[in-house]
Amino acid sequence: MLTVVPDPADGDRRTTDGPISSSLIDEIVREGARRMLAEALKAEVDAYIAAFTGERDEAWRRLVVRNGYHQPREVLTAAGAIEVRAPRVNDKRTDEVTGERRRFSSAILPPWARKTPKVTEVLPLLYLHGLSSGDFVPALGQFLGSANGLSAPVITRLTEQWKAEQRAFADRDLSGVDYVYLWADGVHVNIRLEEQRLCLLVMIGVRADGRKELIALADGYRESTESWADLLRDCKRRGMRAPALAVGDGALGFWAALGEVFPQARAQRCRFHKIANVLGALPKSAQPGAKKALAEIWNAEDKDHALAAVKAFQAAYGAKYGKAVAKVVDDVEELLAFYDFPAEHWVHLRTTNPIESTFATVRHRTKVTKGPGSRAAGLAMAFKLIESAQARWRAVNAPHLVALVRAGATFINGRLVERPDDQPSPAAA
Repeated sequence: MLTVVPDPADGDRRTTDGPISSSLIDEIVREGARRMLAEALKAEVDAYIAAFTGERDEAWRRLVVRNGYHQPREVLTAAGAIEVRAPRVNDKRTDEVTGERRRFSSAILPPWARKTPKVTEVLPLLYLHGLSSGDFVPALGQFLGSANGLSAPVITRLTEQWKAEQRAFADRDLSGVDYVYLWADGVHVNIRLEEQRLCLLVMIGVRADGRKELIALADGYRESTESWADLLRDCKRRGMRAPALAVGDGALGFWAALGEVFPQARAQRCRFHKIANVLGALPKSAQPGAKKALAEIWNAEDKDHALAAVKAFQAAYGAKYGKAVAKVVDDVEELLAFYDFPAEHWVHLRTTNPIESTFATVRHRTKVTKGPGSRAAGLAMAFKLIESAQARWRAVNAPHLVALVRAGATFINGRLVERPDDQPSPAAA
């Protein structure tokens, strides 16, 4: 029998010979959870800093160092609410593509997290990271601190339910929803299907009311034209209209399929994919200057200034690096298509960020499962991952303008024009 000192703060008159009260057990559990989380966060930060120990500035000072702690915040866990002080990292490195400062983001406790993830969000991540379904129970037991209520049959029933939900989603009628904008991307994850990894074909759209929504999810062979065409034809068969604008990377398969199924849709290439592609064709010595010159194109105030920036880039780098310049000049119409849409939407239309951010935690990994995974299970897990993320997606800026785009309204340099022959007027309120 454990001897306990009464705690007058909670009004429980316990004796040293009596059993431990439930409130004290909860306090012990919460304190243990707090300490475990603190140690995990510290270990995560230490590993991040150690990975970049060799990166130094001109004065040989480290570019990635500890910088105290963030303000305390309360996180709701299965053990109750606990206060957390996450370590702070000062990362002075810059992104080679965007030129923006890099930021450390904890995978254990993201900045926005105020509660621990639900099992329905953790399972898809574990599977798509390459963990076999047979390892779910011990993994979740370690993650949640207990495997109570979890068993192989429970996990099996849950995954079967998700497969059924994914199949119903893939067969639903699309005639009642109008997707004005569309983002498309192929995501390779670590579920091996015989000799190939699972390739997810993902399409996310913007409804006429401005809300973002998953349109379709399918598995495709290396993002081939036929795979994309099958998916687009299936969506069209179920009632989907052609989008006004489709946004994607440079994968030729998608664009060839789009031209076949929805030839009236305009194309917009993702600027981040294009910048990375162009810089890859340049020597490292020329990349910093080229990066700034490319930023002038996509950050221009209007299309005319963007075209002028393209000419400036061509003049500066065309003589020595013709292949790199051709990657911009040959695709200029697809790179600048967003200028013909509302200015409030430009930030959304220049990249495939809605898909990139959703799958950021599972793509480009090296470890894979020991045995082949299930195609159906992989699709179901990806579907549940997107479904969870979709609940947090925000509508596009100025959502009321999306309906005007669908109605065929003319926008010149981002501003609504009442009549095509008129001069651009101030943007609609």
